[in-house]
Amino acid sequence: MSESLTIGALAKAAGVNVETVRFYQRRGLLAEPAKPVGGIRRYGLADAQRVSFIKRAQRLGFTRDEIAALLSLEDGSHCAQAKAVAAGKPAAVRERMAQLRQMERALEQLVQQCDAGPPRVRCPLISSLQKAQGASS
Repeated sequence: MSESLTIGALAKAAGVNVETVRFYQRRGLLAEPAKPVGGIRRYGLADAQRVSFIKRAQRLGFTRDEIAALLSLEDGSHCAQAKAVAAGKPAAVRERMAQLRQMERALEQLVQQCDAGPPRVRCPLISSLQKAQGASS
């Protein structure tokens, strides 16, 4: 397949929207092809694969800089460097999961407070969140 995809077709092939493609271009993760005089830019299958790679890497928690680093190693002969970029991700995921579990417990406690005791003038959930907001300001 030659360079035959419009930006809309590229976005569809990669499972993203056009603004995502433009965002990746602005961030330097995807090259913007030259625009022929009076024509429209065309992308190829490699561009669609690159956009898909970026999206998958984002879902795995890689930052823009980490994705750029991985893309610079994309010829497949730099496994040690790619491993170094990814090495800290499992620990970061575990930490985020612990934070999410803590958030879940806090929310469950707040919801339970809504059902506890007689009717109140103020909602305990809203009141608790307002107190927390004042403490962090």
